Amino acid sequence: MSTPAAGRPRLLLIEDDEQLGPVMATVLDEVYDVTLVADGGEALDLADSRTFDVIVVDRRLPTVDGLTIVETLRRAGSRTPMLILTALGTVQDRVRGLDAGANDYLVKPFEFDELFARLRAIRRVSNGEGPFVRVGEWEFYPESRAVYSPYDGRIILTERENALLRLLAVHPERTFSRDDILREVFSPDDTPGAVDTYVHYLRKKTDPAIVQTVRGRGYRLGLL
Repeated sequence: MSTPAAGRPRLLLIEDDEQLGPVMATVLDEVYDVTLVADGGEALDLADSRTFDVIVVDRRLPTVDGLTIVETLRRAGSRTPMLILTALGTVQDRVRGLDAGANDYLVKPFEFDELFARLRAIRRVSNGEGPFVRVGEWEFYPESRAVYSPYDGRIILTERENALLRLLAVHPERTFSRDDILREVFSPDDTPGAVDTYVHYLRKKTDPAIVQTVRGRGYRLGLL
C-alpha cells in the first residue's frame, strides 16, 4: 500500500478473507489510511488504543464476531461511524446489524463505488450533517441544507429551497398542489407563482428531474 498521506481519514478494515481483505485494503487506500486486521479480538484492542475515522467490519470473524465488535465499541462510548460488511443479507440480519450500533450495512458481493459512497455518507452524518434522505443518486441533508451530488459534491440550498425539497422528500408518493406548497413552505403573502419560481431554482441548482411536474395537479418528488 502507499505511504499514508497527511490528513487522510484513518480506516480500520476488519476482514479475515485472505483474498478479499488485501484487495479491499488496496482499493480503499486510494482515499483512506487503511489498517487491515483479520482477527476480531485484535481489532477490538486496536480500536481501543488508536483513533479511527471510520470502521468497516466483516460480520463473521475469528475470536470475536463483527456484531460483538460494534456492540462493544458502542457500549464503551465510541461514536466512530461503522459499516458492517457481510454475506448475510436477510432483513433480520440487517436489523441486527443496525440495532447493534452500525451506521450502515452492505451485503457481499458489492461494488466498490457503492462502498465508497456509503462510507462518505456515514462520515457526513457523524461529522454533523445530520440524517440524510436518498433522492435517486443524490443525498439530501435537511438539517444542514445540503445536497450531495453524485457528480459535483456538496450543494447548499437556501432556506426555502430546503423547505420545499424537505416537504417533497418526506412524502415521496404524494403530489402537492401549489396551494399545498404555499401553505407548508411559503408565507401568506406569497402567490402560486413563487412555488414555480422555487421549483425552477431547485431544479437549476441540482437536477431538472429532482422535482416532477404532475400536469393539472402540482409537484412531487422526482428521481425515485
